[in-house]
Amino acid sequence: MSLPEPEFHAFRPVPKTGVIYVTSEASKLGFATSPAEWCNLGQGQPETGDLPGAPPRVKHVDVALDDLEYAPVAGLRELREAVAALYNGLYRKGLPSQYTADNVCISGGGRAALTRAAASLGSINLGHFLPDYTAYEELLDIFKAFTSIPILLEGDRGYSFTADDLRREVQGRGLSALLLSNPCNPTGKLVAGEELERWVHVASELDCALLLDEFYSHYIYRGRPGGGRGAQSALGQLPVESAARYVKDVDRDPVVIFDGFTKNWRYPGWRITWALGPKSVIERFASAGSFLDGGGSKPLQRAAIPLFEEDYVVKETLAIQSVFRDKRDRMLSRLERLGVRFDRVPDGTFYAWGNVASLPPPLADGMGFFRAALTKKIITVPGEFFDVNPGKRRHGRASRFRDYVRFSFGPSADVLDRAMAGLEELVADPPAP
Repeated sequence: MSLPEPEFHAFRPVPKTGVIYVTSEASKLGFATSPAEWCNLGQGQPETGDLPGAPPRVKHVDVALDDLEYAPVAGLRELREAVAALYNGLYRKGLPSQYTADNVCISGGGRAALTRAAASLGSINLGHFLPDYTAYEELLDIFKAFTSIPILLEGDRGYSFTADDLRREVQGRGLSALLLSNPCNPTGKLVAGEELERWVHVASELDCALLLDEFYSHYIYRGRPGGGRGAQSALGQLPVESAARYVKDVDRDPVVIFDGFTKNWRYPGWRITWALGPKSVIERFASAGSFLDGGGSKPLQRAAIPLFEEDYVVKETLAIQSVFRDKRDRMLSRLERLGVRFDRVPDGTFYAWGNVASLPPPLADGMGFFRAALTKKIITVPGEFFDVNPGKRRHGRASRFRDYVRFSFGPSADVLDRAMAGLEELVADPPAP
């Protein structure tokens, strides 16, 4: 008989994020040893293989002798210059205020970039939305300098939050910063155009820092690829969106953007990400990185530089939007036929946020759906994981999002087709409650 795991007084229980939890549970049933037999609709990464029209995948990285040394904590200057040039080309052509390398801080992954930001915040009120990215929960709990303030978004309003709402929250709750994903993980809601411009104006006027997780900013499905604003293939006319487009002064407007290779370049394993913002803020992030993580991989940073060239970015982005739009439409159509309801069609990301309350039990809540789908070797993420609740300060019997499931259309189309067939079988013949 095996002994119970020892409990050590020095260590606290550390919760798992939604994706880690569901893959851990699936691994108990064979996912870890036979992943090809499973359909992972819980995954937080896009398919990483070849896409029609996309540039060839990078399959090897050269390592020079000096790449064996540490990289600067803020990242290689050549890479930071490439990031700044990309944003200037995409969003700031003709504007007097331009980003430079000093406005960029490179990190070894999105969580590392967000952790540097959290460590740099003072004793303030920091707003965050419900629902939003699961990893924010522990991030907002572990740093005690600031107080996290939840802001509930309503599904029957399509998770809308206007610039006027932002003004009321800042003035009413005394927010000094707001953290959000845009497009939103999990709902796919996008704040864009004039509305996003108004957000930036309000933030600047009221000195409320916008901390914008834009990791899905190239997964935008408003309009058709190659039509309208994105009709030309030039970099600045790509159908993408960022608050960087509406910043007036890159060193004075309190707007910080997080992005990386994880989603928009489809290289999650590279762990190349960046923060973009005012120089004084970026200096703080680099200082935080010096004691938090020490900086990212030097060889991978150097290898990343050519992937910021205009032709590469244009082809990759247009390929992403074409392939993932088609996968979104096919998944939503089949899930709706099963009885899954959507508060809104996702504007962006590669997630569909579905309400399963109308399905037969035990499929009528997120955790029940997740458990039942495992029997078909299908992984999903229950909606309660997106009820960001740092420190579990909000008490209640059940999450407001218990009836929701996040379905990822990140996997390849053939995996999605297998998953939909399995879910159709599950709904037609659900297990006993």
